[in-house]
Amino acid sequence: MHWGWLVPHLPLLFHGLQITLLILVFSVVVGFILAVPIGLAQVTGGPVARTIAKAYCSYMRGTPLLTQLWLLYYGVGSLFPMIPGMRENFMWLIRLDAIYYVLFAFTLNFAGYEAEVMRGAFLSVPRGELEAARAIGMSSWKVLSRVWFPRAVLQVLPTLTGEVIGQLKSTPLAFTLPVMDLMGATSKIRQDTYIIYEPLLFLALVYMILTFIITRAFGYFENMIPKRK
Repeated sequence: MHWGWLVPHLPLLFHGLQITLLILVFSVVVGFILAVPIGLAQVTGGPVARTIAKAYCSYMRGTPLLTQLWLLYYGVGSLFPMIPGMRENFMWLIRLDAIYYVLFAFTLNFAGYEAEVMRGAFLSVPRGELEAARAIGMSSWKVLSRVWFPRAVLQVLPTLTGEVIGQLKSTPLAFTLPVMDLMGATSKIRQDTYIIYEPLLFLALVYMILTFIITRAFGYFENMIPKRK
């Protein structure tokens, strides 16, 4: 095996790693924030809100992420030049930069999956705890923020570990657009050096390390949570 290519290409790989981590962290954090009200709408919302939330989750879970990504970039993105005055303002830069579409698509997709998980978590919280909180005079907001939501998060924490790892392994799809993530950097190295296997092995090692870090981090947080007896 030949590893002489690694040192000269470290800046490119580091840049790709930064983009990959940006996609992962942004989509997970913002996607989870969006998932909470969407999941709650399926449990407590009215008929319209419940129908919209379920339709959203069904679409995001029922269609491939790659399809969603391409629909945004090649579909919605192609409409920007048709808007009068678009080329004369800063929004034109968003049309040119694919990373915005990648972040948007990954975030919406993650929110769709996690909203369904949060729906189940909200339903799994014992009704007795919520009724006890209301009985002592807590408002609906306090019941949600201090009892219902924290208990639901505890329920989904083990599942969330796998979801985040799955999101990490989906990030190479960004390479299908003009985004230089870790997969894109590896592909460029292969094209420039004509070395096939070593860059892929290095890529696999990086993803294994990231997966290990995510697993240990979530395991640490789970161990910090007091266990009920």
